[in-house]
Amino acid sequence: MFRDLILPPRSEPEEARELLHELARRGCVIGTDEAGRGALAGPVAAASVYLTPEQEERLTALKLRDSKKITALGREKLFSAMNEMGVMWRVFFGDVGRIDRDNVLQASLWTMGRSVELLTQCLPSKPACVIVDGTERIPGLDVPQWTLIRADNLIPSVSAASVVAKVMRDRLMLKMSERYPGYGLERNKGYPTRQHMEAVRVMGMTEIHRRTFCRKILHGREK
Repeated sequence: MFRDLILPPRSEPEEARELLHELARRGCVIGTDEAGRGALAGPVAAASVYLTPEQEERLTALKLRDSKKITALGREKLFSAMNEMGVMWRVFFGDVGRIDRDNVLQASLWTMGRSVELLTQCLPSKPACVIVDGTERIPGLDVPQWTLIRADNLIPSVSAASVVAKVMRDRLMLKMSERYPGYGLERNKGYPTRQHMEAVRVMGMTEIHRRTFCRKILHGREK
């Protein structure tokens, strides 16, 4: 299908837009991204999003971009706007057990694949392409893939997926903070802040902490 279309791993904004429009002429294009890879606790979250041209235009006007460049309040507002527009999205969580067993990269790719499969079930036809943020392809996915560095800041559907993944994971971590007090999860969302690492040293790990990520912290406690 894409023999006549070169999909580079790096792209400037104008080139990315041109390639996206060409892909969209060939069928539905899904964007996927993840959140939570660098956290000490909690799952990795992956989202997949399909945007119509009208939704893409409206969200771009609302300054949609990479979720890391948007405040928490800004992400929530964009997420609400997506839902009001009827944007089609699906999210999936890769648990701590999978992260510790397979490593966080493989767990993230697997989780993105599951979110793509869930969204594909809602589309009228098989997607023409899935755009993946980064350089790694999703293993075993029966859909053409375009791996693109900085896709979360170049491709609106990937930007939207980054927002959905971040919002849904943050909400989950807020709930986890009530179950596991003392680690500051309501503020750090599981990421390795100084307070969070000290809490792990003093109180140890909970069942939502990633063993492979916390070993060095606990090793320091044992010395």
